[in-house]
Amino acid sequence: MSLMERFFKLKEQGTDVRTELLAGLTTFLTMAYIIFVNPSILGDAGMPKDSVFVATCVAAAIGTLIMGLYANYPIALAPGMGLNAYFAYGVVLGMGYTWQAALGAVCISGILFLIISVLRIREIIVNGIPHSIRTAITAGIGLFLAIISLKNAGIITSNPATYIALGNLHAPPPVLAIIGFFMIVALDRLRIKGAILIGIVAVTVLSFFFAGNKFAGIVSAPPSIDPTLFKLDISSALSIGILNVVLVFFLVELFDATGTLMGVANRAGLLKQGKMDRLNKALMADSTAIVAGSFLGTSSTTAYVESAAGVQAGGRTGLTAVAVAVLFLACLFIAPLAGAVPAYATAPALFYVSCLMLRELVDIDWDDTTESVPAVVTALLMPFTYSIANGVAFGFISYAGLKLLTGRAKEVPIIVWIIAAIFIFRYAYLGGE
Repeated sequence: MSLMERFFKLKEQGTDVRTELLAGLTTFLTMAYIIFVNPSILGDAGMPKDSVFVATCVAAAIGTLIMGLYANYPIALAPGMGLNAYFAYGVVLGMGYTWQAALGAVCISGILFLIISVLRIREIIVNGIPHSIRTAITAGIGLFLAIISLKNAGIITSNPATYIALGNLHAPPPVLAIIGFFMIVALDRLRIKGAILIGIVAVTVLSFFFAGNKFAGIVSAPPSIDPTLFKLDISSALSIGILNVVLVFFLVELFDATGTLMGVANRAGLLKQGKMDRLNKALMADSTAIVAGSFLGTSSTTAYVESAAGVQAGGRTGLTAVAVAVLFLACLFIAPLAGAVPAYATAPALFYVSCLMLRELVDIDWDDTTESVPAVVTALLMPFTYSIANGVAFGFISYAGLKLLTGRAKEVPIIVWIIAAIFIFRYAYLGGE
């Protein structure tokens, strides 16, 4: 047996080195946008963009490497979308805190995260999630991926009257995305290995001929990380006013990452009786990554729903995650090449994965509305509030509330009551950030 086989237990999971590496490349391509988007968003908060670029790559590599080597799951981590927007536009520009203080808040939330992971409190929370909500989380992530992918492809766009409207289907990006989508579905149905990756590469190549994409080279030297390294201000973050910010970061990180872990693991067939075997190790990986990211100079790191694309490509072990981590580190030197893959090239892959994830809804007990309604609320609120955490929150609240109102309160685990109460407090007193 090879070292990789023994360490990652490839045969036990029905996979091999080639499949895992291809899956890692697929996951990376679907989430590589973060190394350019994150610096842009945090740059609006006054942070040096070049340094944030380096911090983003390194933080993603650290978190994903821990997930792969320690937890042995095919799940990638990187600074989270939504959390970075709250950091920049809510905390810094909205509330007037310095970005150093905001990094301090991220660090404190990560330490709290680490503590409840070590004490296995977070594991108790996850294992206490009712079956209907757990099932809905997977489907909700699918819907969330759908709205992200359609937006990235230009197939849907914002509209002041209807919020969402059909985009310009005469433009090259949506046309190429549609071609890529049918290509991926057909190739996957024909059991062609690497179907998702082939689709992404094909659309990228076509983009140079039909969409004006420019090739900016392959290699460039990484910029300095000094302007953000260890610049967090924990003392300011401990002030009374910003403790609310810490709580918001903590709650969103907790349920965003937890929801993603459960959803992707379920899609990969890695749940046993509805539970993850190495759940606590996975939780330790993302909490450690949050703290590391705050020291490097980036907002909260979390598990990425785009990992589902790699799972669909066959990724089943931590080797997939290790491949993603290596590619993030390589991006420090090959940023121009990574930047050549447009968002509309990865959109078809995400949309196909979202279609597959909706099959989980069949497992819901549709005859019992105290189970089915909270599940639907969970799934729908994720895309419509652009937040996995909000979907989970309203799912818990509606589950506990409906059981109480129908005289079935005894069916609700105590942890569900506690979490529902915490979220009600959050929305009542801290707003809906």
